[in-house]
Amino acid sequence: MATQTITMEPLSARIPSDLYLWLAQLQVDGATTNSDKLRVLLGQLKRQHDGAFDYVAAHGWARELTHRLREALVRIEGSEGRHSEVLNLLVEQVTTLMALVISSAPTTADEAAKLEDALVRRAALLGESLLRQATTGGAHAFDPEVVKRHLGPTVELASTLTTVNQGA
Repeated sequence: MATQTITMEPLSARIPSDLYLWLAQLQVDGATTNSDKLRVLLGQLKRQHDGAFDYVAAHGWARELTHRLREALVRIEGSEGRHSEVLNLLVEQVTTLMALVISSAPTTADEAAKLEDALVRRAALLGESLLRQATTGGAHAFDPEVVKRHLGPTVELASTLTTVNQGA
C-alpha cells in the first residue's frame, strides 16, 4: 500500500506590522512559532474552504469552531460537578445548523426547498428537546428555570395550533 509523503514547502510573505504582532501574540493549540501558527491557521482555512462544499467537512469545521466552548464546559463539569444537557444540546444543534448553512448553495428552488426542510427539521428537533426539558420540575441546566422562562410564549403558540388544527 502506497502512502503519500507530505513535503514542507517554504513560504515567504510580507504582512502589515499589526497583523504580525497579532500573529505573534495569538495562542494557537499545538503551535509555538509563527511558522507553526501559519501551518495550523492555513489548515483551518483549508477545512473552512472544504466545508463550503461538503456537509461532513462543514460539520467538522463547525465543531472545531466550538471547541473552546466544549472544552470549557468539560472543565466546569470536572471542577464543579455540574452539567447542562440544555447547553450541550443547543451547541450540538447550532453546530449542525451551521454545517447545513455553510455547506449549502442551492441553485434551484427544489434545492432551496431541501435545505429549508433540513433546517426546519433541525430547528424542530431543537424545539422538541427544549420542550422535553420543560416537562420536568427544572431543566437539566446550569439554570434549571432557563427553559421554562423562555418557552412560555412558544407553549402558548403551540396550544393555539392544536386548537386551530382540531377545528380544521
